[in-house]
Amino acid sequence: QVQLAESGGGLVQTGGSLRLSCAASGSISSYDVMYWYRQGPGTERELVALITSRDIVNYLGSVMDRFVISRDNAKNTVFLQMNNLKPEDTAVYTCAARPSLLETTTYWGQGIQVTVSS
Repeated sequence: QVQLAESGGGLVQTGGSLRLSCAASGSISSYDVMYWYRQGPGTERELVALITSRDIVNYLGSVMDRFVISRDNAKNTVFLQMNNLKPEDTAVYTCAARPSLLETTTYWGQGIQVTVSS
């Protein structure tokens, strides 16, 4: 079972940038999909971005052209570069790992707070 640890969150002004990292305790190179989710105050958790083992990416519509997901298999780390941040991006961001799309097993990090001030 892999452990996931997020870092890089914090407080930023509107228009600023943050880079979130999700460090895994083991190899993720063979994992089918890595995800970033977020849950804002009073909202449902939503999928922000995903990246597959073949580096296929997909984004939530509201973050497209502002966020970039990437993975460094050598460092067992997934990143979420967030640019031009808006107050509505304020949320707890959580990374998740799904080793195989043929199974439902998914590993979750603890989450990290991102707050964007207006």
